[in-house]
Amino acid sequence: MNVLSLFDGLSGGQVAAERTGIKIDSYHASEIAPSSIKVTQKNYPNTIQIGDVTKVDGTKFKGIDLLLGGSPCQGLSRAKTDRENLADIRSILFYQYVRILKECEPKYFLLENVPMDAESEEEFNRLLGIKPIKINSALVSAQNRTRLYWTNIPNITQPGDRNISIEDILEEIPCQLFSDERIEKTKINTKNYIKWDVSGKGYYSQQDRAYFKNGKMCCVPKSQVKSKINVVESDGVYRRLSPIEAERLQTLPDNYTLCSRVSTTKRYEMIGDGWTVDVIAHILSFIPKQ
Repeated sequence: MNVLSLFDGLSGGQVAAERTGIKIDSYHASEIAPSSIKVTQKNYPNTIQIGDVTKVDGTKFKGIDLLLGGSPCQGLSRAKTDRENLADIRSILFYQYVRILKECEPKYFLLENVPMDAESEEEFNRLLGIKPIKINSALVSAQNRTRLYWTNIPNITQPGDRNISIEDILEEIPCQLFSDERIEKTKINTKNYIKWDVSGKGYYSQQDRAYFKNGKMCCVPKSQVKSKINVVESDGVYRRLSPIEAERLQTLPDNYTLCSRVSTTKRYEMIGDGWTVDVIAHILSFIPKQ
């Protein structure tokens, strides 16, 4: 199979294809982040990097087997109270996907993005000519991560629930433990996590939470990842997840992002910015066999 991947990131699409048993004959990746490219080339050295998506000529890939993409979504997320929707420069990159889709006319295509307001979703539907499938990564992983998937791959169903919880992805030895008496004085128990307010400002932000091991982690974010994926280790003791544990939340292979000259911070960021691989593998498994 010949694949063109836009906004390729750490190339989770290749991991998913490999996991599904799809033989990749050629894989062209449009990506500009140096750390992501290093990780991709370490794991898949035959990847052909083609650079900035705005400079990709889709006509050179006419009739390609599969077009993949997860366009940047910072302007679309319903978590943003001040979101600019499709006017946001990062979200405008969606139109680059549409342009290349029309130019290359692939046999199959897949685009992933976040749940968004009705107006933006309708624009996606109109330009892609199809409505999305909504899948929560919680079915195949230990994190809640609802995403929309637009694809012409036929007959896709929801993945089966694997009943994976946080305790299933933890390493035996914690990466980092922490405690703070200010947490104990302000903590509040909820169904899924403990939250606290050491600032005294009542924010209860994502970094001020620790999730119970028998439940699901929050959606792994792109920024300040390490401080936002905390787990309750024991009474009054909390645990920050390691890069390997973050990879497992995204169903990546252990140490997939471990790479020379790629910092731990960058590892966390690209993991949070990537796909849940087993969701993509599930979708690709519906490509009809030749």
